Amino acid sequence: KVHAVEKAEEGQYHAPGRVDVVGLGFVTNMAEYMVAADVLVSKAGPGSIAEAAAVGLPVMLTSFLPGQEAGNVNVVLDGGFGDYCEEPAGIADEVSCWLRDANLLAVMSHAAREVGHPHAASDIALEIGEMTHEIMRANGNGGGVP
Repeated sequence: KVHAVEKAEEGQYHAPGRVDVVGLGFVTNMAEYMVAADVLVSKAGPGSIAEAAAVGLPVMLTSFLPGQEAGNVNVVLDGGFGDYCEEPAGIADEVSCWLRDANLLAVMSHAAREVGHPHAASDIALEIGEMTHEIMRANGNGGGVP
């Protein structure tokens, strides 16, 4: 993880260039946007983080709900696929550094994919179904519906 300050000390920091920022309200096709994006800037919602990790998208977290989402920040930080900052200027500096460093974005994207589980929902559903059938067989139902 390389921060804007570290980049400046290495002489690699330059004034931010043109960045296209698209603010979205609620959308039903978030996966399409995430696949097309270079970086996700978001609060620390578990669904957003999981979706971003599943598609290898680096994440800049800007806030979290105390208690409910606090641990999600560590998932991103410990996973090495993003950072946390509440200040708009700091967010802009950090994200602009990421966008100018293709190698860093590639490393963060790989780290996100390592953390992500793109088939988690279907895997969980299958496991629940298998366990349900096992319990039904163990209870003498033979796995069928009564």
